[in-house]
Amino acid sequence: MSTLEIRDLHVEVETESGPKEILRGVDLTVNSNETHAIMGPNGSGKSTLAYSIAGHPKYTVTRGEVLLDGENVLEMAVDERARAGLFLAMQYPVEVPGVSMSNFLRSAATATRGEAPKVRHWVKEVKTAMTDLEIDPSFAERSVNEGFSGGEKKRHEVLQLALLKPKFAVLDETDSGLDVDALRVVSKGVNDYKAQSDVGVLLITHYTRILRYIAPDRVHVFVNGRVAESGGPELAEELEANGYERFTTAKEEQPA
Repeated sequence: MSTLEIRDLHVEVETESGPKEILRGVDLTVNSNETHAIMGPNGSGKSTLAYSIAGHPKYTVTRGEVLLDGENVLEMAVDERARAGLFLAMQYPVEVPGVSMSNFLRSAATATRGEAPKVRHWVKEVKTAMTDLEIDPSFAERSVNEGFSGGEKKRHEVLQLALLKPKFAVLDETDSGLDVDALRVVSKGVNDYKAQSDVGVLLITHYTRILRYIAPDRVHVFVNGRVAESGGPELAEELEANGYERFTTAKEEQPA
């Protein structure tokens, strides 16, 4: 069993007025075969957590650790984190003009697996994954995300998940911008990978609708750069019914 453990994580970003602390001591542990949902209002630091785990240079870790099976990934380069088994599905996937999806995917798989996939097996693997995600085969020769709709970009992110086979997947608002049909397909892709692997999932979202398709084992409310409360799936139901007011009010009432 693998474990992703976040210990007392503090992260800041540089602003025009100087450094601003976004994460203020995050503690969270995700094990293999577990799905943890992180929910919180805008500006609470959810995406900062995702990008800090992945190693985005915009974010500076000032304290804490992120341990993957006991190894501190914060000491690793971004590509080393991917090879160690971390995967980030981005909220806003970037376009890469001039690089075809097929070349990108095979290069990424070669980098993370340590060797190039056998061509015959790889072609079958990609074709099966694309069919499962209802991605038109012609997309394989298109530039990465260029001219893709929001739903197509998110399907491509989950396609990477299925082919790169990480130990832990951080899904940053994968449901944003998706209609009901696309949400169903993307969620099925995540669930299919979960069913065939021991992947641990950290699912970041504003809303409970994706949790109707991807059932969480634990739900964490994220407010003001830290986990304000943790619970089971019933916590998501409370948020659906009552919003975040109970948690944001408590934050505002804390003594300075």
